[in-house]
Amino acid sequence: MQPIIADPSPVAAPELAALVDDWLDRLSVERDASDATIVAYRRDMAQFFAWLSREVGHAATLSDTTSLDMRAFRRFMASRRRAGLESRSLARTMSALRGFYRFLEKEEIAASRAVFSVAMPKVPRGVPKPLTREKAAALVEDDFTSKLDWIAARDMAVLLLLYGSGLRISEALSLRTKDAPTALRDVLRIDGKGGKERLVPALPVTIEAVARYRKLCPYPLTPDGPLFLGAKGGSLSPRIIQLVVARAREALGLPETATPHALRHSFATHLLSAGADLRQIQELLGHASLSTTQIYTEVDRERLLEVYDKAHPRG
Repeated sequence: MQPIIADPSPVAAPELAALVDDWLDRLSVERDASDATIVAYRRDMAQFFAWLSREVGHAATLSDTTSLDMRAFRRFMASRRRAGLESRSLARTMSALRGFYRFLEKEEIAASRAVFSVAMPKVPRGVPKPLTREKAAALVEDDFTSKLDWIAARDMAVLLLLYGSGLRISEALSLRTKDAPTALRDVLRIDGKGGKERLVPALPVTIEAVARYRKLCPYPLTPDGPLFLGAKGGSLSPRIIQLVVARAREALGLPETATPHALRHSFATHLLSAGADLRQIQELLGHASLSTTQIYTEVDRERLLEVYDKAHPRG
């Protein structure tokens, strides 16, 4: 585990730094937090302790950390804002702080609720950038590559799952062979974020693509093993699919917004444009809250206004 901060002059006492390491270890193991999240939280805590050490005039201790009031946390957040942090980064910093203080309280090490009284920064919600129907169709057709081997068949099957069933790339690559869609079982059972299970249909073209890949795959596909394999027979990395889409962007002249996740956005947006109910789309995507799905209504509205501006005679 890396030290809480690389600066040779410590900003946190060894006891406090060790507690942060313990907390981050648990996040990684018990909560399956990503490496990127762990790195970001470690940096956030280092910046917090650097600020606190300047406030108290020595390396921050556990006592210093737990004796702060709401105004102190506001001063810290204001200092980060002055340093140029945007609302999204500030919100992540606040999440890191709250997580650490929850850890201290849960482990009965210390109790301090001041940080929970500070409002979270409002983060502007980004609008997804789906592809048009034509561009999405071009991306999931196999005419952008001349290779007709099992690798190309695999890549096409994955892309069709993203666009045809609205799967996240992690969900598609976590499918086991026994979960593969077939002509007799055209519904996928997906374990999504937060362990939320959902059922999604697989299109006939997707079923055919998966069957073609399975027929061509040179490695044995065991029932409980991963459905999609890498070139050397191990589990397929998401990075490989990202590179496939990047090559397709160049070959087809697609925008930079054409990514694997954009196919999931396109799935939702195109369903909405065709008249699908928002709650049905919520279920298909596995969103815990309808408010998350409602972002697609903004996308659809933007497109409607764009068409209006171009088509109206007085536009």
